[in-house]
Amino acid sequence: MKSLYNFVVKPKGERYNNKKKVGDSELILNTEVYNHQYVNRIAIVVSTPIMLETDIKPGDEVIVHHNVFRRWHDIKGRERNSRSYFDEDTYFINYDQMFLVKYCNSFSDNNWYAPPGYCFIKPLKAIDKFNVESERPNMGIVKYSDGTVEEGDLIGYRPKTESEFMVENERLYRVLSNLITIKYEHQGDEKEYNPSWAQSS
Repeated sequence: MKSLYNFVVKPKGERYNNKKKVGDSELILNTEVYNHQYVNRIAIVVSTPIMLETDIKPGDEVIVHHNVFRRWHDIKGRERNSRSYFDEDTYFINYDQMFLVKYCNSFSDNNWYAPPGYCFIKPLKAIDKFNVESERPNMGIVKYSDGTVEEGDLIGYRPKTESEFMVENERLYRVLSNLITIKYEHQGDEKEYNPSWAQSS
């Protein structure tokens, strides 16, 4: 199946990541279909748009918007699927609904790549003993870059412009590249902050 303007994708695994293996048992972490935090965001590309030239190929993996696979309830309490839904293994999405790409068929490095316009930032642990927050605000280390800054750079960005993502058990912030305001010199006291709940998900 091919679409003129949309990518056709399917979830990698199930639509929700709300189960965890504990010994020989399986623990259900969440039963609310509308909670975006437990929605699977990794998709496998089935086909690319006919009318769009792209480096993405069928079989590549992409991190998608949390609403792609999410179910929700309408005003009458009926369970609905997103407008991307065609069937359980077929979803139609736009290019701007993909946030990271892993080129499984083109490169062998198994890394994620950020599309133009965005960078993904690792938050830093707060070092100020008088700070009640766990992490430094509006500051982090670049994990995935679109080329605007270098991966590994210590940067600052505008307040309240980040979106939280979970990528391979790592909590990251997606930030518009043009909202990165400063590049700092590393001082040697920077510690990445990845809470224990993120590592165990």
